[in-house]
Amino acid sequence: MTTQAPRPESLEGPLRIVLIGGGTGLSTLLGGLKFFARPVYRAESPSLAAEFPVVDLSAVVTVSDDGGSSGRLRRDFKVLPPGDIRNCMVALSEDEALLSRLFRYRFARGRGLKGHSFGNLFLTALTNITGDFPRAVRVSCEVLAIKGRIYPSTAANVTLEAELEDGSTVLGETRISRSRLHIRRIRLNPPHAAPLEETLRAIAEADAITLGPGSLFTSIIPNLLVDGIPRAIAESPAVKACFVNLMWQPGETVRYTAADHVAAIHEHADRRLLDYVVVNTRPIGPALLKKYARQNALPVENDLERLHAMGLKIVGRDLVQEAGKIRHDPAAAAAVAIELAAEGRRQRHASNNAILSA
Repeated sequence: MTTQAPRPESLEGPLRIVLIGGGTGLSTLLGGLKFFARPVYRAESPSLAAEFPVVDLSAVVTVSDDGGSSGRLRRDFKVLPPGDIRNCMVALSEDEALLSRLFRYRFARGRGLKGHSFGNLFLTALTNITGDFPRAVRVSCEVLAIKGRIYPSTAANVTLEAELEDGSTVLGETRISRSRLHIRRIRLNPPHAAPLEETLRAIAEADAITLGPGSLFTSIIPNLLVDGIPRAIAESPAVKACFVNLMWQPGETVRYTAADHVAAIHEHADRRLLDYVVVNTRPIGPALLKKYARQNALPVENDLERLHAMGLKIVGRDLVQEAGKIRHDPAAAAAVAIELAAEGRRQRHASNNAILSA
């Protein structure tokens, strides 16, 4: 499958950012970027559009979740898991809007309802009505009037399969994330899942493509196992960057360094994808470090020399938000993403001018 060449008009207008991942990491970054999305400024403060960059957001979200509410709906109704998609939709909606609060609502009781979120049920019902999960996502995004577009990485009903260091195989995202053995390889089952054409188009026209933050093997890499997506990323003129996780994830990335994250991405994509790595430079408070250490989670080491040897450019920033949990600060991460998109736009203009003058 080939990607379309970027159209000339894609060099004008808002900065185009494609974010690839899943889980809370992706929704955190989207939550920071939505305040720079053009519809916000047009509707609320048009004067700010001249002061701040304007962005066009597209999120490519993994659909391999099999736990919690998403897993139950997937088993009962044979639909793609809606949870990560719902989180991204809510992140790009108005925080206090009634519909956004409704999509976040989770039933605390009720036989068959307890644990389900309304947003998950809505997406499931709409999928059954339309017969098409991507269409259900698109309609739901319109209902919420979100500040971007969200695409499932594939419309195929896929599950994750992991090969562990002892040669054993584990099926399902939930079991993989609970494993305590090193993961050698992640695969999709069935192996050949097709991407959406809209996803390939967004990647081809992007100024910046970001991977992460988020669970390396269950949120980020599964998107790269969809046929055509790694090639589309590699062929896109966009700047490509990985937001490295702040902490080890027990069951997935214990003792992983920043370079280990990049190596796993390139290995599973079967090619080099990244130009930049974005790492945190702020020390984390000792109280939270002690709390996380009890769960066998320590800060990811920034092995800068190895990253440089891999030919990567490094962006180091204060990215930590400490509020009972260690998370990426949405505003700080969004600022980096916008800088990368602006650099991508400059590079594309320079390349386009060179072609015109040749």
